[in-house]
Amino acid sequence: MTSIDIYPAIDMRGGKCVRLFKGDYNQETIYADSPFEMAKSFANQGAKWIHMVDLDGAKDGKRIHDKDVIRAATELGVNVQIGGGIRTEEDVQHYLDNGVTRVIIGSLAISQPELAVSLIKKFGGARIVIGLDAKDGMVATHGWLETSTKSAIEVGQYFANHGAEVLIFTDIATDGTLTGPNITANETLAEATGAEVIVSGGISSLADIKRVVQAGTQSTIGGVIIGKALYENRFSLPEALNEVTTC
Repeated sequence: MTSIDIYPAIDMRGGKCVRLFKGDYNQETIYADSPFEMAKSFANQGAKWIHMVDLDGAKDGKRIHDKDVIRAATELGVNVQIGGGIRTEEDVQHYLDNGVTRVIIGSLAISQPELAVSLIKKFGGARIVIGLDAKDGMVATHGWLETSTKSAIEVGQYFANHGAEVLIFTDIATDGTLTGPNITANETLAEATGAEVIVSGGISSLADIKRVVQAGTQSTIGGVIIGKALYENRFSLPEALNEVTTC
C-alpha cells in the first residue's frame, strides 16, 4: 500500500493567492492577498507538503513569484514543491539551492525533453517532478494555453524510463470545478509508468480523498493536491490529513 500525502495548493498570480476554473486565466477567484501567509496557515494546520504554482511564471516563461516560494520553503519547516515558469537549469538550481524540496517541470518536458532528462540525472528523480497537465489525454503547456501532440501516458512513460520517480497528473477538465478527480486516468498513468502519481484536479469532498486513498492501495498513486475545496471550506486541512491516516 502506498501512503498518501496531502498537498494543499497555492496558485499565485499578481502577488495574490488565486484559483482558476479549468485553467482559464479569465475565470479567476482571489482567495488571499499573501501566498506566504496562506502557506503559513497550511503549515500551522499540519501540512507536511505545500504545492505552489507560479501562474504568472507559467504564462510568461520566467520566475515571477520565487521570493514567496523560497520564503515558505525556508521559514515554515515544510516541504515545498513549485511549478510554473521553470524553463532553464538555472531556474531549477535557484529553487533547489534555496530550500525548495521539489521542482515541477511541465512545458519544458515537452519543448526540451533532453534538457529535462539531464535535470533528472543531475538533481535526481525524486526532486525533479514531471507535471502532466492533460486536456482530453493530451499534455497542455505554457500555462495550459497550448496543447501538445503528446499523450500524458506517452510523456509519463518516457520520463519514468529516464529516471523520473514522481509524476503529477492534472485533468484540466476537472481542475477548479469541485466535480471529483479523474481516478481512472491517474490509475492508468500509474500502471503504465510505475512512478508515484500525485492526483490533481477536482477534489471536492473527503469522500474524494477516500477514493484516492483506496486507489493508492492498488497502485502507485501516492498523493493528492487540494485547492479550491479548502478555500471554499468544503472540509478543513486537518480533516483531509486525518482521512489519509485513518483510511
